[in-house]
Amino acid sequence: MIKLYEKYKKEVIPAMKEKFGYKNEMAVPKIEKVIVNTGFGRLIAGKTSDEQKKILDNILNDLSLIAGQQAVLTKAKKSISGFKIRQGMAIGAKVTLRRKKMYDFLDRLIHITLPRSRDFRGIDPKSIDKRGNLTTGIREQIVFPEISPEKTRFIFGFEVIVATTAETKERGLELLKLLGFPIKK
Repeated sequence: MIKLYEKYKKEVIPAMKEKFGYKNEMAVPKIEKVIVNTGFGRLIAGKTSDEQKKILDNILNDLSLIAGQQAVLTKAKKSISGFKIRQGMAIGAKVTLRRKKMYDFLDRLIHITLPRSRDFRGIDPKSIDKRGNLTTGIREQIVFPEISPEKTRFIFGFEVIVATTAETKERGLELLKLLGFPIKK
C-alpha cells in the first residue's frame, strides 16, 4: 500500500493538478474501490450438489487468497432454463476492496501479475469507460503468486474493475497511467 499510495500523494496529485488545472487537492480524481468478480455458472451447471460444493469452495478460497479478503457468493436473481440456472443458485463470487487492501492488491496486479500473464501487451485504452473506470479481465487465477498451480483443480478467469472518481475518460486514463498501469499507447 505504501508504495502506490505514496506515489499517488507525491507524484500523481501534483501532475494532475498541473495538467488539468485543479485548484484543490481534494478535487483530483482518485481510485475509489476495486471489485474482483467471477462467474462460474458453466462450471457448476449440470453437476451434483456435492461436486458443486467442491467447486464453490475452491473458487471462493482462491478468490479470497488473491484479494486478501473473504469473497462473497452472488446468487441468481431469477431462473433461466436455457442455462440450467434456478433462482437463488450460486453463480458467481465477488470481493470489493477499499483503502489499504485495495492499494496492496493494485500494487501486486501492476507489478507482478500483469507482467506474468501470458501474451500480455498492455491494457487497451478501450477498457476504460466514459466515467474513467477501468475494467479488465484475467484469464487464469494461477498468474497470482498466492495460488499454487500444482494444488489448483479448477482454472477460472475473473474480472477486475478499478472504480475512480474521474468524471471523464481522459482524466481517468491519465490517473491510471500516472499510477503505473501498463496501458498501450
